[in-house]
Amino acid sequence: MGRLDIRPPRAALENRMTQRVALVTGASRGIGRATAVALSAAGFHVVAASRDMEKNEQLVAEKHAVMAVQLDVTSAESVTEAFTKAAKEAGRIDVLVNNAGITRDGLAIRMKPADWNTVLDLNLSGAFRCIQQVLPGMMRNRWGRIVNITSVVGQAGSAGQANYAASKAGLIGLTKSLAQEMASRGVTVNAVAPGYIDTDMTKDLPEQVKQSILSAVPVGRMGAPEDIAAAVKFLVSEEASYITGHVLAVNGGMYM
Repeated sequence: MGRLDIRPPRAALENRMTQRVALVTGASRGIGRATAVALSAAGFHVVAASRDMEKNEQLVAEKHAVMAVQLDVTSAESVTEAFTKAAKEAGRIDVLVNNAGITRDGLAIRMKPADWNTVLDLNLSGAFRCIQQVLPGMMRNRWGRIVNITSVVGQAGSAGQANYAASKAGLIGLTKSLAQEMASRGVTVNAVAPGYIDTDMTKDLPEQVKQSILSAVPVGRMGAPEDIAAAVKFLVSEEASYITGHVLAVNGGMYM
């Protein structure tokens, strides 16, 4: 009796090797969750990453992600552990969507140093920590997609959000610099700049503030997380292979 061959069929192996793996930070809610859902529907193996493991695992249970990892982008140890686990179990990371972000609003004259440092560390330095984890593999495979979620306030500024605007403007500079470094290695680096989007970050704004913002949006409505997810899905696709260093504004005409 011959030895039983338990290897998977060649077609299955080839499919596994060609299946792109996308890690989304801040995947537990809002834009991150919508992006995970959209990329999964587009055929990517999605790794849901955020501090909230319960919500990460919910994405897996709903079959919008193949695995969940706990990730605190302010901790170098957490970043290394999460990305090592994801790369080991998923095989590799082809796409990184840096979406994790927070606000700590206040006028600059009264802003506490902790509020400045926390926002810059999470929104900007956190994205850079994640990028450093995926670059070696992407360069080795000569294919990769990095999308940084910035903001319209990183382009236009916003009173009372000096820290947030600075962090998001920094992401734009990071995007453009990395795009120049990585272009010859088959890795594209782009950014999506959302405008006024209906998320947990905006739902608690006073009604008067909401109406004031809406008056500056030519299309006359808030955006949805799915609007941002659609832009990300395009930028990580093969159709966008000749686009790098670009900031795609998804803001309803709020800033042109």
